[in-house]
Amino acid sequence: MKPILSIILTFFFVVQLNAQQPPPHHDQKVGLVLSGGGAKGFAHIGVLKVIDSLNIKVDYIAGTSMGAIIGSLYASGYSGKQLDSIFKELNFDDVINDNIPRAAKTFYERENSEKYAVSLPFEKFKVKLPSALSRGQNVFNLLSKLTLHVSEVEDFSKLPIPFFCIATNIETGEAIILDKGNLSQAVAASGAFPSLFQPVIIDDNILIDGGVTNNYPIDELKAKGIDIIIGVDVQDGLATRDELSTAPDILLQINNYRTINDMKKKAQKTDIYIKPDITKFTVVSFSEGNTIIKNGEAAAREKLEALNELPKYTLSPREKIEEISRDSIIINDIKFQGNKRYTRAYLLGKLKLKPNSKVSYTDFNGGVNNLVATNNFNAFQYEFHKSKNEAGYDMEATLTENQITALIKLGLHYDDLYKSAALVNFTKKRLLLDNDVASFDIILGDNVRYNFEYFIDKGFYWSIGLKSRFNQFHKNVNAKFYLDETQQTITGLNQLEVDIQDQTNQFYLQTLFRKDFALGLGAEHKRLKIKSETLNNDQNDRAIVFENTDYISLFGTLKLDTYSNRYFPKEGFYFNGDFHLYVYASDFNKDFSQFSIAKADIGYAFTPIEKLACNIITQGGFRIGENSPNSLNFVLGGYGNNFINNYIAFYGYDYLAILGNSFVKGTINLDYEIFKKNHITFAANYANVEDNIFDTGEWITSPDYSGYAIGYSFETFLGPIEAKYTYSPEVKNSMWFFNVGFWF
Repeated sequence: MKPILSIILTFFFVVQLNAQQPPPHHDQKVGLVLSGGGAKGFAHIGVLKVIDSLNIKVDYIAGTSMGAIIGSLYASGYSGKQLDSIFKELNFDDVINDNIPRAAKTFYERENSEKYAVSLPFEKFKVKLPSALSRGQNVFNLLSKLTLHVSEVEDFSKLPIPFFCIATNIETGEAIILDKGNLSQAVAASGAFPSLFQPVIIDDNILIDGGVTNNYPIDELKAKGIDIIIGVDVQDGLATRDELSTAPDILLQINNYRTINDMKKKAQKTDIYIKPDITKFTVVSFSEGNTIIKNGEAAAREKLEALNELPKYTLSPREKIEEISRDSIIINDIKFQGNKRYTRAYLLGKLKLKPNSKVSYTDFNGGVNNLVATNNFNAFQYEFHKSKNEAGYDMEATLTENQITALIKLGLHYDDLYKSAALVNFTKKRLLLDNDVASFDIILGDNVRYNFEYFIDKGFYWSIGLKSRFNQFHKNVNAKFYLDETQQTITGLNQLEVDIQDQTNQFYLQTLFRKDFALGLGAEHKRLKIKSETLNNDQNDRAIVFENTDYISLFGTLKLDTYSNRYFPKEGFYFNGDFHLYVYASDFNKDFSQFSIAKADIGYAFTPIEKLACNIITQGGFRIGENSPNSLNFVLGGYGNNFINNYIAFYGYDYLAILGNSFVKGTINLDYEIFKKNHITFAANYANVEDNIFDTGEWITSPDYSGYAIGYSFETFLGPIEAKYTYSPEVKNSMWFFNVGFWF
């Protein structure tokens, strides 16, 4: 009897013991927590690729910052391999810095954005620093596209894999769990790194990067009923004294104290703790993404034994998402909210959208860039919802209008004509109307100048503009420009040092054909004064004045500009045609009769092989009518932009070296970008220049003038810094040209 009793007692003991043991792995829920870490978060992708290869069933995902971005996409149905492909194709400079393609800007906005090094908000006579370097618009656009297939899911627990992320309420310092709402907006808030991206407003909460308060939300994930946690930690460790050499290093170390101390406890709570080797990388090491992903794979494979024990999918874990290659979207109804000053027609015009139409994602993002480029809005966020009665989506957009309307802008420049210059600009939007802008440049240095512009932007309707510009410089020029043969013989001068002053005032109307083609019509007043100290008037010992005339003209312009970059175009087409009819001149020009000047520039840029860009330019111009002054003829020579009147750059010759009332010129520019933003350039230009060149047929003969240039340029926040060595076989003379900063 006793043996039977012993067997029964032993059986119940074993049953009770088993009841107290954790259930087998295949009955347990697996959670994945992904920390923030900027570019170091690419390691998450490597880990996910290993998880996919083992067919591990993940039941819940939590993430912060970059962990939230990658985790949300994985939760939406993308595989680790697909995420690898997506992130390898991205240009993170453009995504993070909100680089807006040049083509997205109006002509006025392009000109204004291509000459200032620094732009600062200005309010109540105080300069204010911007809240961040980037709006995060391109990040939001990307996330919105990639999560379109789950745009109807407002409860993130209903995603293919349940998900939540962490953000920080900047007003209270509290960690906020985001598990409902618009997925792309929530993830953008979780990744809004302070000072890099501006805060995101959700439900009237101002949210920034969740890493500020909770960079590894393991406790929140366990609270979802998760049994086993896989954790991927890509946070920095504490730096050594040798590594703490700068103020940013010290500030980063102070910021890391809390998160690193937290991780000591959280790592112990993690069942499978994966710590990729990210010591050699920073939060902005996006160019080294491939290596970081491989390091993530290597770290995950070190945990293969533990990972292999986890539950597996019984069926195919995920279907291929077609949206990864989606190139267009059908947008039906379009709704806006938050626009108080700007009409629906204005917004649709900038977005280039029409309801009930199909639009490519390239064009849609271009339209968003058009709107953002106006700087009239602090934020532009949108949601897509499937249309009820038809194919496609309805779009609901929320705008936050920019309340700051004044800006202070600064720039520096040096070139061989205008010499050293410092630029201070004051820009005021909504000066008189909601869609106007006034801009005033004062340029201080060797040659004081100014430029004033007022523009009422009506898009595809007739916009209205006013311009006033004053330029001056000193230069030695060929004496034959202003002295006849007898005077040259008497004085024995080949060169004259002249002072040139030009004030030009314009009123014009402008309309657009598409966004790149602009037609302008207007009237111009020009006051031109040219004098020389080389020759003195014997009676009063004052400088000889060659020109002191007010001119009135009517003009028309036609401009097309699709260049990818003003200074280093890699692709695009450029056309600029200008026609001036001079109808009046003041008494100084006693022999005046009406005359016209027409000119045009045509350029085509393309990239025949990687890193090598070719830009082919053709220019020409001519005068119609007699008795036009030499001072308004075409003058070639030197290197530069933003020349006044009809001055044309020409390699191999000094500024203002070749004169004629008509010309043709061809230029070939080759630009090899040896590494990022560093360019080796070569150029060859040829021209025929003389009076009435199109009457004599000289314009189609072999060129009378030629010049060549080789140089080195690199791009900085001040603008391009360039040195060019030039040579002309006709004059058998070489010279250097230098330029620092944006041209103004």
